[in-house]
Amino acid sequence: LKDLIIEKTNVSSVDSRSNSTDNWAHEQPVQEEAKEPSLEEKYEELEKQHAKLKDDYLRKVADFDNYRKRMIKEKQDAFDYANTAILTDLVAILDDFDRGLAAAQDASDVKSVVDGIKMINKQMKGFLESKYNLSSYCEAGDAFDPNIHEALASVPADVKEPVCAEVYLKGYKLKDRVIRHAKVMVHMPNAKTEETAKEEAGAEA
Repeated sequence: LKDLIIEKTNVSSVDSRSNSTDNWAHEQPVQEEAKEPSLEEKYEELEKQHAKLKDDYLRKVADFDNYRKRMIKEKQDAFDYANTAILTDLVAILDDFDRGLAAAQDASDVKSVVDGIKMINKQMKGFLESKYNLSSYCEAGDAFDPNIHEALASVPADVKEPVCAEVYLKGYKLKDRVIRHAKVMVHMPNAKTEETAKEEAGAEA
């Protein structure tokens, strides 16, 4: 009897393990194999990528074109309005001239009119020099320098070196750059003066 009970117990244990194994097998999900996309699906995916790339490209082209147009406009505006500051100052000088002309019509004293013009001239020179670094140069008696002077005429004279004898138009410099050469009449050393200078140089030697 004891052996029969042990045998039934062993059979029950085997059946229990078998049922547990079957239940575990049923509970495990069936792993499906990866499905290979069809040619149509691949084509559709490529079409989507192509459309996206084309859209990105067109957007970048449009952005660059807008940037180029903006740069052109800014450059043109900078060129068109580059002189705004100096023109604003010149308008103030024109206002002074208008007031001076209006006063000159009723003026009985010529000196007062001349003094008014001199004052405007001084004011204009002052702001051009202080604000824009524009300065005039050349006075009668200055040594002639072909780099900054333009000789419109020359006359032999008793001088050792060429000299600006008369100034027709003053020269102007913007900072250190000549923007208009002074136009002058020059006194040139005559032959007699040159010989005298050579004799003096020989005597000193």
